[in-house]
Amino acid sequence: MHRIVVLGAGYTGMIAAIRVARRTRRLGTRVTLVNPSDRFTERLRMHQCATGQPLPTRSIPELLRGTGVGFVRAHAERIDTARREVVAGGRVIGYDTLVYAVGSVAETVSVPGAGAHAYTLDGIDAAGRLAALLGARPDATVAVVGGGLTGVEAAAELAERHPAARVLLLTRDAPGPLMTPRARARLDRALAGLGVRVRAGVEVTRVLADGVELAGGERVAADATLWTTGFTASPLAAEAGLAVDGHGRVVVDATLRSVSHPDVVAIGDAAAIRQPWGMIHGTCQSGIPSGVHAADSIARVLAGRAARPFRFGYVHQPVSLGRRDAVIQFTHADDSPRRWFLAGRAAVVYKELVTRSPLPAYRLSKRVTVPAAMLGFR
Repeated sequence: MHRIVVLGAGYTGMIAAIRVARRTRRLGTRVTLVNPSDRFTERLRMHQCATGQPLPTRSIPELLRGTGVGFVRAHAERIDTARREVVAGGRVIGYDTLVYAVGSVAETVSVPGAGAHAYTLDGIDAAGRLAALLGARPDATVAVVGGGLTGVEAAAELAERHPAARVLLLTRDAPGPLMTPRARARLDRALAGLGVRVRAGVEVTRVLADGVELAGGERVAADATLWTTGFTASPLAAEAGLAVDGHGRVVVDATLRSVSHPDVVAIGDAAAIRQPWGMIHGTCQSGIPSGVHAADSIARVLAGRAARPFRFGYVHQPVSLGRRDAVIQFTHADDSPRRWFLAGRAAVVYKELVTRSPLPAYRLSKRVTVPAAMLGFR
C-alpha cells in the first residue's frame, strides 16, 4: 500500500488529493488529506468576508465524499523526513509520498507592529475580525496597505459595502502596477468613484494600534489596518530540513519534486516553481494547475513511467471592484500585460466565473479524470 499524504486543503491541495485518488485507485494507494479546519476556505472571497458578507459554508469531508480520500482534521506540527512521518494533532501519519500544499500567510514580520496590530485576509476567522469591527463601527477609518490585486479588491469591497467608512489605500506603486496604463486608469476611476483615497508612493514602516507610520515619520490615523503587502510560506518545510528559498518555499525541480527530498512534492504558494520565463507567484490561477500536475506525476511514477516537466503560463489578472464592477487584464504567459482588458458588467461576470470555478472542478474530478487543459493547465 503506497501512502500518499497531502498537507493542506486549500485550492491546490484539494484538487491534488481528489485527482491523485482517482488516478491511482487501481494502483494500491491510500490518500490522506490533512488540514487544520474542516471548512474549505474560498480564499478568493476573503475580501468579501472581511466586509461581513455571508459566504456559504463548504465542508471538506463533504467535498471529499465518494473519492476514497481520508481526512484528518489537525494542524501539521512537524515533518520527519527520515522516518517519512507527519506529526499532526498528536497523531503520527506515515507517508511514502508527501504532497506539500500548506499555502502561505500574510507576511507581517518585516514591518514592526504589523503582526501585533494589523488585520489580514489569511482565512475566514482572520477576515471575520475586521468584519466584526466594521459591524460595530461602520464609520471607521481603514488603512489598506498594499496596492496589489488583493489590496485593491479589499479597498473597493470595504468602500462599497460600508459607505460611511473612510478607506485609505497606501501603496509604494500605483494600484494595479502590472496593468496597462488604460486598464490602470479604469481601475483608478472605479476606486475614486467608491470613495477610496489612494496614496501612492508611500512606504509604511510601522503599524500602530491607532494607525501607521510612514517613511519620513508621518503618522496616518486609522481605526484598523489591513495588511496585504505580500505573503510568506510556513516554516514547516525549513524546520524539516527541506531545501527552501528566501521566502520559505520548497525548492522543486521541473516535475515539482523537492530537490532535496524527492519523496516530497510541493505545489501552490508553498513551492518555488521556476518556468522558462521566470518564477511563478502564488495565485489560484497557478496553484490549481500545479496540483493537477502533481497528481498526474505521482500516478505516472507509480505506474512505472517518468514524470513530465510542469509547464504553466498566466492568462489574466482578474480584479473585482466591489460587487458591481471589475477589471480583467489579459496577460502574456509571464503575467506581463497584453493590450486587451475587460471592464464593467462583463468583467464582473467573468471574475465571478473565475472565482466559482474551483468547486465545479472538484466535483467533476471526483467522477472523471478531467483533461488538464480543462482545469486551466497549460
